Amino acid sequence: MFLTTTDDGFLRDGRPHRIVSAAVHYFRILPELWRDRLERLRAMGVNTVETYVAWNVHERERGRHDFSGRQDIAGFVRLAGELGLDVIVRPGPYICAEWEAGGLPAWLLADPAVRLRRSDAAYLTAADAWFDALLPQLTPLQAEAGGPIVAMAVENEYGSYGNDTAYLEHLRAGMLRRGVTCLLCTADGAEDWFQLGGRVPGVLTTGTFGSRPEEALACLRRHQPTGPLVCMEYWHAWFDSWGEPHRVRDAAEAAQVLDTLLAAGASVNLYMGHGGTNFGWWNGANCYDGRYLPITTSYDYDAPVGEAGELSEKFHAFREVIERHTGPVPYPLPPEPARLAPRRIEELTGRVALFDCLDLLGTGTERLEPEPMEALGQSTGLILYRTRLRGPLAKAELRVDGLADRAQVFLDGRELGTLHRNEPLGAVTLAVPAAGARLDLLVENQGRVNYGPQLADRKGITGGVRLERQYQFGWEIRPLPLDPLPELPFGEGCGAGPSFHRFELDLGGEPPADGFLALPGWTKGMVWLNGFALGRYWEAGPQVTLYAPAPLWRAGRNEITVLELHSPGRRLELREAADLGPTDPAPEGF
Repeated sequence: MFLTTTDDGFLRDGRPHRIVSAAVHYFRILPELWRDRLERLRAMGVNTVETYVAWNVHERERGRHDFSGRQDIAGFVRLAGELGLDVIVRPGPYICAEWEAGGLPAWLLADPAVRLRRSDAAYLTAADAWFDALLPQLTPLQAEAGGPIVAMAVENEYGSYGNDTAYLEHLRAGMLRRGVTCLLCTADGAEDWFQLGGRVPGVLTTGTFGSRPEEALACLRRHQPTGPLVCMEYWHAWFDSWGEPHRVRDAAEAAQVLDTLLAAGASVNLYMGHGGTNFGWWNGANCYDGRYLPITTSYDYDAPVGEAGELSEKFHAFREVIERHTGPVPYPLPPEPARLAPRRIEELTGRVALFDCLDLLGTGTERLEPEPMEALGQSTGLILYRTRLRGPLAKAELRVDGLADRAQVFLDGRELGTLHRNEPLGAVTLAVPAAGARLDLLVENQGRVNYGPQLADRKGITGGVRLERQYQFGWEIRPLPLDPLPELPFGEGCGAGPSFHRFELDLGGEPPADGFLALPGWTKGMVWLNGFALGRYWEAGPQVTLYAPAPLWRAGRNEITVLELHSPGRRLELREAADLGPTDPAPEGF
């Protein structure tokens, strides 16, 4: 299984070889479904799968590493090998992937001086300690040791970010020193400036692109005159952002680009082969020209194997192209996954206001002025800033400097409005009685930026809170990670404002299967199924349903908890098919 390079291709165990790969992220799939998704990709005709490693899911607290359960990267790799698939691993430290902070742990940002993705002592110390923990999980699974790992990447698309190649050399040397013996590669956009910033001498150069394959391959040849031509990410579709249309790409057109790449003799990794789900609070975000766009819960990516395992038109088109170039696929098409019968869910068994259970959800800390989540050891979720305003004030405008990302403003428990980072000059007008009033700012981390120059995306409030020109001091700050969700004191009713709502659904004699939860009439929040955080919903769309995989359901009674930040609906719905919203073509020229 050794993978080596020649002047124009690969050798695998000394024989000419072409990589036909599909990207799949273990951390976006329940472990119980890893085998199913890998078997579906194998049935499409790929001989390899590629995965990132998300540092922040394995080291949520500095120095405490978790490689069990959903974090069992070695188990995922071994399973792929058992199915006859080679594996390419991209261990980062940075991965992008439209994942929270591009995979970097939030605790890095607790140091105000840290400089990410460069030769900064604090950052390199943390990255080295991460590789000390991670690489022993992977090196025994390299091809040279009889395992399925045939290649690893040095960082990811670094040329899109910077040109500190000494940093890349540090990572490469560290990988070698820790026992990495398989083929090493870099992956950068197929344009000159990307390649000039991200290439490492002696390391295989690969490209990331989605169109104009002839131009892209020519660019790779300019920067690497000999060696295999590899598209490490063939973007055959795109991801979705809240408030934007659901991105899709015509299956026949995407298959034509794949055919062109394979006809040119290139090796290809389909990004994505199966996208999966940004469960919980783990979605990333992007910033374009100062506009912040958080990623949806679904990472379906219009992939050939859909979020719930369905085989799309693109799957069949890609399988046909792959067979044309590599021969018949020896694996049958797997059956479609089972689905729960559709129904309404109207059995509301309790509700409680978020402000009525603060002590269960987090501990308050006194500070002179607002501080970001990271300064208090928090990564994701919500954070509450509380202070006492002095009165009387007939009218004043409240502004928040350095808001990340979205704040609901409450005065004595009554919601006055919402502020958002995309409107930095936004204000809420309020009046304060003579006795003063309690001000609450409930701030949601909607996902740290995963790509580009704003990667150091600290959450909560990074500046100050002003009434007109006057900064307000003396705050209680309460992190509300809601992960895991504690036992809540549900009752029969609660006042207006953010609140938890508990529903029950009895499947009766129906066996657990995949379902799709819809929340008609609800506004924005988070859903838990039997204690597992499915992810966020938002009336802004495009996503309408949340994927609820079969392993999360129980035979008999199931508990669904909804945190609604604004106005709740009256019921939930279980639907038999995903609804990811109105569609729009993937952006051109990517």
